[in-house]
Amino acid sequence: MKVAVVILNWNTADYLKRFLPGILDSCRKCGDAEVLVADSGSSDGSLEMLSECFPEVGTIPLESNYGFAGGYNRALLEVEAEYAVLLNSDVEAGGDWIAPLSGWMDSHPDCAACGPKILSLSEKDRFEYAGAAGGLADRFGYTFCRGRVMKRVEKDCGQWDDSPADVFWVSGACMMVRMSAWKESGGFDGRFFAHMEEIDWCWRMWLRGWEISVVTSSAVWHLGGGSLPQDSPEKLRLNFRNNLLMLENNLVGTFIAQGSTPRKAAAKARMRLGARMVLDLCSAAVYLLGGRKEAAKAVVRAHSEFRSMRKGVPASTVVRKNGREAKVPAGYFDGSMIFEALLRGKGVFEYFRRKRI
Repeated sequence: MKVAVVILNWNTADYLKRFLPGILDSCRKCGDAEVLVADSGSSDGSLEMLSECFPEVGTIPLESNYGFAGGYNRALLEVEAEYAVLLNSDVEAGGDWIAPLSGWMDSHPDCAACGPKILSLSEKDRFEYAGAAGGLADRFGYTFCRGRVMKRVEKDCGQWDDSPADVFWVSGACMMVRMSAWKESGGFDGRFFAHMEEIDWCWRMWLRGWEISVVTSSAVWHLGGGSLPQDSPEKLRLNFRNNLLMLENNLVGTFIAQGSTPRKAAAKARMRLGARMVLDLCSAAVYLLGGRKEAAKAVVRAHSEFRSMRKGVPASTVVRKNGREAKVPAGYFDGSMIFEALLRGKGVFEYFRRKRI
């Protein structure tokens, strides 16, 4: 098959039973796509349910839960398709959503990954937090989306449909990757385990000379919050830790791509990473003053884990891979997303549209 839709599952048999029929129907309409479920050692009978209810679905049994990053790194080793769709088990995807993505990849050979608009399953005319209409990032590594800034989410009124467009990142809730680019990159950074690994991967692909796009003629509906609640201390720990890992992975290469020498790029990266760590500690203080002691502890733990996990990026970072020159990511905002959101309120979306971030 040309396209393999790969769902990473860990104890979500109910989601599979609910959403697989629509996904299978869309694969039949596409005519050149199959569904594979990579099961991360589930104990809820997921594999038995698939065998009984969906015998046409291929399975990739994994012996344990390696997280989103490790699970997909292992599962995609078994995929021989030209394109793989990484799809969450809590996504409703029916109709003609695959063909626009594969068609975009066919016609844009420099595109390493693309994604659809991601809308909310509970409010179908509203964007969903995970990816909305394509991901962006500011100078401090804070991520946001076309259609979602901090916790404010827009209704989808076609305001971002002046695309397909290149973006900084697309969400791992539904992301089509070019398997040749995936294999070249080595996949996700396994240290992340879960959360932000796809953003890091997209950033690394820009620095390898590839591009990332959102295709707004394709749309899926995401339930969200299936693994961890948005404000859980565990999710905060992973997000704060992984954001620092992501910055360390990519800042030096980005500054070199912007024209800095390797030595200056390394110095700038140290300063930027230090600034982000100070901002994190400010966040911890806000959590503590607001009575969220566990959230504050999560930030402190995240920094401790980052210091033990970091491996550093040498100033001699190579920004030319396989003949491709590194590119500064599209959707990069050289300012503070948080400042603009606080300053402009609901008008922040129009601000970013005008700036064409």
